[in-house]
Order: sequence, then structure tokens, then C-alpha cells
Amino acid sequence: MATSPPRRTAAGSTATRRPRVREMAAQATQENILRAATKVFAKHGFAGGRIEEISKAAKSHDRMIYYYFGNKEELFIAVIEDTYRRFNDAESKLVLKMDNPVEDLKTLVRFMWTYYQQNPEFITLLNSENLHRGKHISKSMRAREYSSPAISLMDSVLKRGAEMGLFRTDVRARDIYLMSAALAYFYTSNRFTLSAFLGEDLAAPDALAHWEDFICSAVIRQVSMASDVAEVRPATDERERPAA
Repeated sequence: MATSPPRRTAAGSTATRRPRVREMAAQATQENILRAATKVFAKHGFAGGRIEEISKAAKSHDRMIYYYFGNKEELFIAVIEDTYRRFNDAESKLVLKMDNPVEDLKTLVRFMWTYYQQNPEFITLLNSENLHRGKHISKSMRAREYSSPAISLMDSVLKRGAEMGLFRTDVRARDIYLMSAALAYFYTSNRFTLSAFLGEDLAAPDALAHWEDFICSAVIRQVSMASDVAEVRPATDERERPAA
């Protein structure tokens, strides 16, 4: 006689669900702490960010921060790592067709520029860490793994452009990545002081659009094989021009 499968008791079902519920609750707590720590550290830096303020913002308790992250420095490292991870996750969603390397390269450059504008904490957190000469992130075991996808994506576009005879073959993806990041990062990080220094609002929409186009143009010129790319020459001072 066939036997019916054993019945799951209510107690058994509950016991099965409980570990999963606890796991999800723990994950949610860690994510809340990370989000709160990101805001606090972005506003006050590593030195000024207090554990009590972070736990309050996360609607948690100090002991939970120490339980999940160990100490303040480990939490700060986790915040930097998570900042890079979110940048990579956003970049991985870009759609590159690879049949038009020029446009694909512009897409990568524009993504970086736009991401900096939309995620100001990315800039302030890195500024804070650079004030400490990178001593915290240098202890990270994951920092290098977050740089590889971004450089690899840039490298693929540059190689495709070289194969099509559009890009030079002697440029490094790392260099073009640094060039793009530098032009976008410096403008974003220093736009307030530069606005006062230059006497114009660098945060105005037309100013932002102009600099985005400038970065794209500069990068394309740097990698281009086109022979008709005009050489940029320094303007001659009016007083040094020979008389007609």
C-alpha cells in the first residue's frame, strides 16, 4: 500500500522560515547602517562622523554597528567599498553596441560625469579619504576588484575603435579612464570655489552641459586616429602679435 508523503507540521514550517527571516532582517539592518553611515561620513568626514549619529540615523543601536562592522574604521571602509560597488553596478547597466566606438566612448564619459552630479556623496567621501592619504581604503581587500570592470569596459571600447581604424593603438584604457575621471571629478568637486574665482556659476545648467561636451571632445581627440583633428594651440597675446 502506497504511503502518503509526510505532512509538514506548522512547527516545522515555522522553523524553516525563521532562519530566512532572521537573515533578511540582518541584511536589512546592515544596509540601513551603510546608508546612514554614507550620509554621515559624506557630511562630516571620517574624523567627524560619530557612531552615535550613525546609529540614530539608521534607527538602530551602537552595538549593532560594532556587531556587524567591528569598529568605526571598518565601517568607513565598508562605506567606501559600497560606494564603488554602486558605481560599478550603475555602469554595468550601460548599453554599448560596440559598432560605434566613438559613441560608446562618449557614453562611458557621460555616465561618469552624470554619476558624479547625481551622487555628490561619491565626491565628498573620496575627498575625505584623500585627506587621510587613502590609509583606510588601502586596507580594503575589495578595492581592486571594483576597478577592474570599469577599466575592462573602457579597454573593450578602445580596442574595438582601434580595430575599426578609428582610435590609436597606443593608448591605455587606464589613462583614458583617469583623464575622464579627472576632468569630471575636479570640476564637480571644486565648482563652488571655481565659480567664485572665475566669476561665473559653474553649476548652471548651460555651464554643466558645456563642460560635459568639452570632456567628450577632449577624450575623443586624445584617442582619435583622424588626421583632420585640429591641433589645439595656445592663444597669442594681443600685445605680442606683430604689427600688420
